[in-house]
Amino acid sequence: MANYDQNDSLAFLKALYDNAINAVQAARTLPPALPASPPAGRTLILAFGKAAAAMAKVAETTLCGPLGGLAVTRYGHGGTIKTDAIEINYASHPVPDEASQNAARRMLDRAHACTEKDRLIALVSGGGSSLLALPAPGLTLVQKQDVVRHLLHSGADIAQINCVRKHLSAIKGGRLAAASGSQDIHTFIISDVPGDDPAAIASGPTIADPTTLNEARAVIARFGTPHEGTIQAILHDPANETPKPGTLPGQYSIIACAKDALDHAERFAMSKGWQIHNLGDRVEGEARNVGAAHAKIALKLQARGGEWLILSGGETTVTISNKNGCGGPNLEYLGGLALALKGAPGITALACDTDGIDGSGDNAGAIITPTTLARASVKDLNIMSALENNETYRFFAALDDLIITGPSLTNVNDFRAIAIWA
Repeated sequence: MANYDQNDSLAFLKALYDNAINAVQAARTLPPALPASPPAGRTLILAFGKAAAAMAKVAETTLCGPLGGLAVTRYGHGGTIKTDAIEINYASHPVPDEASQNAARRMLDRAHACTEKDRLIALVSGGGSSLLALPAPGLTLVQKQDVVRHLLHSGADIAQINCVRKHLSAIKGGRLAAASGSQDIHTFIISDVPGDDPAAIASGPTIADPTTLNEARAVIARFGTPHEGTIQAILHDPANETPKPGTLPGQYSIIACAKDALDHAERFAMSKGWQIHNLGDRVEGEARNVGAAHAKIALKLQARGGEWLILSGGETTVTISNKNGCGGPNLEYLGGLALALKGAPGITALACDTDGIDGSGDNAGAIITPTTLARASVKDLNIMSALENNETYRFFAALDDLIITGPSLTNVNDFRAIAIWA
């Protein structure tokens, strides 16, 4: 890589991200997984999550026989997709709204209408937990919104949030499958959860739930909750326990996940001559702390010499201290990384959410370079202040270092790459 420079490394990182995203698109991963022959009756397609519109279109185009269905995705995540037999709806993420509730009711109604001759195909992707929100009896949507918002702002991880969501829900944790009159249920999943647990992805509406009311109560005990009396009453009612493994019909398949994106990126990078240090697809923790830890790894590899690429996926979290701040876990990761690298030459990095939206901004993520801190200083910007006030979006926007792609129509969580080229 003679004469390799900062611009070359940034172009490479952006191409790497594009290749990773292409590897986990529904158009590539769903067709070979779908059933080849139709059922005796109709096929009902229920799609939910940030990739729902894309998955629904692929299924409608690929499957044989009479079919119909319903899809719900995040506002803006349908692109220009048009379907004939599957109705596409939109709802809010990460906090559910009235449209989320309406979509959940309609999906339950569709599932109830399935007969034993019909086939139910669930197309699941990350974000479905918010997009299908039907509160348990005795709980209002506003109350559930308050609980989810509180957990998000308190630093609870996605598994903890989903555990509570399932036990406060009339549709999650296998309840959608339990409502179906069909025993022929197929669930195809694009995973955004580290470890790819099907019961955790979108809170598993068609997957039996191994978590318990007791575990949900433990999450609430740790992080607290608004409407405590109502929430405690629901979580102490045995009727709100979810269907357990071995009690539901059907089968599932993970058709795309973070490991697929990382593996594809690794092969692409190796073909360009890079040495790879793959940290895996299950990296979790406070975003800025993970960034600082990865800086130490990068500096150690740099000392060994050669051109190195550090890859990682998974989901980091952000503890919000400023509710009016703007940013996301990938920007906070990069902030922690830049701060710890201290402008070390020959190291650039990219961190993006594979759904195209990082946190509360309109960006997928951002990049850092050896000049990030110096350029920030000229503009009177301070990365430590940005991290402390959850204002990383404004920090990277001022440097023109945001990556804005729009919704990708897939979602396998975070994608991070650090290039060490000098």
